[in-house]
Amino acid sequence: MNKVILITGAILGVLAIILGAFGAHGLKAHLSVESLQTFETGVRYQMYHGLFLLFIGSTTLVSSGYKNIIFYLVIIGVVLFSGSIYGLATNQLTNFNFKSIGFVTPIGGLFLIASWVVLIVNFIKLKS
Repeated sequence: MNKVILITGAILGVLAIILGAFGAHGLKAHLSVESLQTFETGVRYQMYHGLFLLFIGSTTLVSSGYKNIIFYLVIIGVVLFSGSIYGLATNQLTNFNFKSIGFVTPIGGLFLIASWVVLIVNFIKLKS
């Protein structure tokens, strides 16, 4: 599972770089400054959690059971949080009204928060 977590973390990282460059260069002429900042928030949180997965996959301080839980919480969280932010930020460029599914953004945020809480619980249960 460590290999899957590491690969996923690296994929999230490379996609964050690609999306960040696309936002800065490809969307600059099409979106407002506020929408670009919103898009960048999605990129930033995706990158944070890609790095988080790289840590989770490479450490021995987190048990495999907690690693699995954290992995799935992060994946769901990034898809819901960052994914919905990308949609909301580019809403004016599409035919789909992403505002209708904007309620998933805070749900995704809760999944991301939960992944960190699981890490804290794991650390609390560590034997000294």
